[in-house]
Amino acid sequence: MKILLAPAETKNSGGESPSFSKENFSFPQLFSRREEILNIYEDLLKNSTIEELSKWFGLKNLKDVEKYKESIANKPTMKAINRYNGVAFDALDYNNLQSEEQKYIDENVVLFSNLFGPILAKDLISDYKYKQGAKLPNISVEKFYMDNFTEALDDFVGNEVIDLRAGFYEKFYKVKKAEVLTFKFIKDGKVVSHWAKFYRGKVLQEMAKNKITNHSEFMAMEIPGLKLNEIQEKKNIKTLIMDIV
Repeated sequence: MKILLAPAETKNSGGESPSFSKENFSFPQLFSRREEILNIYEDLLKNSTIEELSKWFGLKNLKDVEKYKESIANKPTMKAINRYNGVAFDALDYNNLQSEEQKYIDENVVLFSNLFGPILAKDLISDYKYKQGAKLPNISVEKFYMDNFTEALDDFVGNEVIDLRAGFYEKFYKVKKAEVLTFKFIKDGKVVSHWAKFYRGKVLQEMAKNKITNHSEFMAMEIPGLKLNEIQEKKNIKTLIMDIV
């Protein structure tokens, strides 16, 4: 059983590991595909003005734009799970987990980078900027990764999946073979978005602490702050409607 998780728009800077290379990534047989996208991205950085990149990145501060205009090839890397620092990652609080809990996340969580594609939490990535939904010239990144990584992901995830992604990232990989548990979070009778990110992080944290290996173990686990309201089933997907209590 594997866990699917969305990335975050915001990232931590710096890093102490080597820059972009095949050794940094899982699915090494597909590294050349990542390189294809990276080369297009790098060309965009080289051939665009600061003003054009400001719009593409969605950044108003031109100093930030200059920072992200630097080639990925020259930037240090760190674990993907440490690179992202959005709401879900703050709730996960990876750095304060026990080493065995961190190892569980490193080996079992698949993230979906808008630039690098499907990566494991332990994969080493550089600081980069790629606004969700932004388009590279003459290519759909989401479709590219869907077409080239689906077979490898199907083999990797096995028969059961916990899907903690936002819906956008189904464009990168749609689970068709495995049985899936996914979630909707409800507060005061309404579906919530900000709290959904927070509780995705908390769900993952509890899974790591309890070393969950299958759906049955997950369903038997209590998650602080959440109560199961309803289960909706469609094909291979069970959606757990969770009340925030």
